[in-house]
Amino acid sequence: MRSLYCGEVNESHIGQEITLCGWVNRRRDLGAVIFLDMRDREGIVQVVYDPDLPEVLAKANTLRNEFCVQVKGKVRARPEGQVNKDMATGGIEVLGLELTILNKSAPLPLDSNQENSEENRLKYRYLDLRRPEMTERLRFRAQVTSAVRQSLESQGFLDIETPILTAATPEGARDYLVPSRTHKGSFFALPQSPQLFKQLLMMSGMERYYQIVKCFRDEDLRADRQPEFTQIDIETSFLSADQVMAITEKMIRELFVKMLDVDLGEFPRMTYLEAMTRFGSDKPDLRNPLEIVDVADILKDVEFKVFSGPANDEKGRVAVVKVPNGNKLSRKNIDDYTKFVGIYGAKGMPWMKVNDIEAGMEGLQSPILKFLSEDAVNSLLSRVDAQTGDIIFFGSDTYNVVTEALGALRLKLGEDLGLTTDEWKPLWVVDFPMFEEVDGQFHALHHPFTAPSNMTPEELAANPAGALSDAYDMVLNGCELGGGSVRIFDQEMQSTVFRLLGISDEEAQEKFGFLLEALQYGAPPHAGLAFGLDRIVMLMTGATSIRDVMAFPKTTTAACPLTNAPGKANPAQLAELNIATIAKEDVKQD
Repeated sequence: MRSLYCGEVNESHIGQEITLCGWVNRRRDLGAVIFLDMRDREGIVQVVYDPDLPEVLAKANTLRNEFCVQVKGKVRARPEGQVNKDMATGGIEVLGLELTILNKSAPLPLDSNQENSEENRLKYRYLDLRRPEMTERLRFRAQVTSAVRQSLESQGFLDIETPILTAATPEGARDYLVPSRTHKGSFFALPQSPQLFKQLLMMSGMERYYQIVKCFRDEDLRADRQPEFTQIDIETSFLSADQVMAITEKMIRELFVKMLDVDLGEFPRMTYLEAMTRFGSDKPDLRNPLEIVDVADILKDVEFKVFSGPANDEKGRVAVVKVPNGNKLSRKNIDDYTKFVGIYGAKGMPWMKVNDIEAGMEGLQSPILKFLSEDAVNSLLSRVDAQTGDIIFFGSDTYNVVTEALGALRLKLGEDLGLTTDEWKPLWVVDFPMFEEVDGQFHALHHPFTAPSNMTPEELAANPAGALSDAYDMVLNGCELGGGSVRIFDQEMQSTVFRLLGISDEEAQEKFGFLLEALQYGAPPHAGLAFGLDRIVMLMTGATSIRDVMAFPKTTTAACPLTNAPGKANPAQLAELNIATIAKEDVKQD
């Protein structure tokens, strides 16, 4: 039906008759002449209808936005002075000779000239995706997946599919359950990741596996989360953590060069402890120059209990963030930031302005200054290298509250004050704790199949709180691109980890018996990593949400306005599955 795409027409086609298919992006009626901006997947071209063909001109006069049309015409150079240098096809236009209206469009529910609500954009996603910006993002995503496949396959990786209907396993989020018709009262689960299957593939001798795969997690959503998302899933045998990191870093670096002409350089490494201490996050944004500095040792003997209490508590933390030239912040600004850190549990946020560093105590302004000795203040100013014009914000509470609050504060200050630079800052975060302890119960910081670093099962059981995992996360501009680890390949170690996580031998056998059994038959050392494809594309395209790089995403309530999913099943389907639904008012409250 077409000889060229709209976006492909250029000066080399001048004088040629061509056929185009696409949509009316815009129509301008100048009386004797009608101009169409005609759009398809590859771009936009200008089509001109003039009085020499009155019947065709009359038909062009009936066109409206988003009519689907076929145009036959002759390519010619645009008149001097009418060249559009901001348009790929801006040096030419098509003189319309024939026009076929393939399909009319009803009045549009989306306004192309104004901002539309996200609910409407998702409800009419097929129209939203026609926008060049959205089309380009999906094209970019396709090119990313193609480049990833080429990179991995050139290094000997096999693309192997794993099941979507599987058994429920505790991997950190709620499973989506699928009732079985043939096994009454039983359920499949949609995979949170192919974790166990890719480990089994290593035990099968596949050695290098990858898959671009859908994963499902029934969890609370935000800008970079969806109930179904796509992973670049990678697993290897007989490779160390360093080797896996080298392979995947090479892949990401090549991807950025190919797609954005950006050289990320070698990725620095930072331990989890350093990241949390300096930046209050295990995915630090290194574009932001602000850092958290510990000062408990300086303030542990002051009379001000707000500082001395946590400073002398092994579970407490006293730390500061110095903001260069921050004394210009008003009291209202400071109060707003104090409310902000309250979201993270901070009960307040003392502050100190450095109006004149040379004037000593007289050059400082702070409501807490009277509670601090001159020696303590001088030591504090020295530690943060304070200069005239700075402001210092204090955090003093439990370790977790201070770390989380000041970590969030540094990001907000960086954004509000324009301190965060416009560049790419990748890194690896390594040496994660094996477990985190909540109310006396250990939880795997990554997942229960992550191997500890240089420990025997006996050593791990004796000191689980002090164990580090052989895990690694790739971080870019404050966003975790992917995470992985060396896996447990010894049955005794896996059983030890399950017990520490409160999973009894009976429960482990019920949920993971196939894995524990497979570990008995010569399981090789293996390690892997999974990238969030949606996040990678979101960052690379400058989108603010992964929903803008997915064709048909869900809303923040995990619903699809386009198809009205989730919906109710009809009674016959439920009866066949031996399932009954209970009205909300019939549910007994504890």
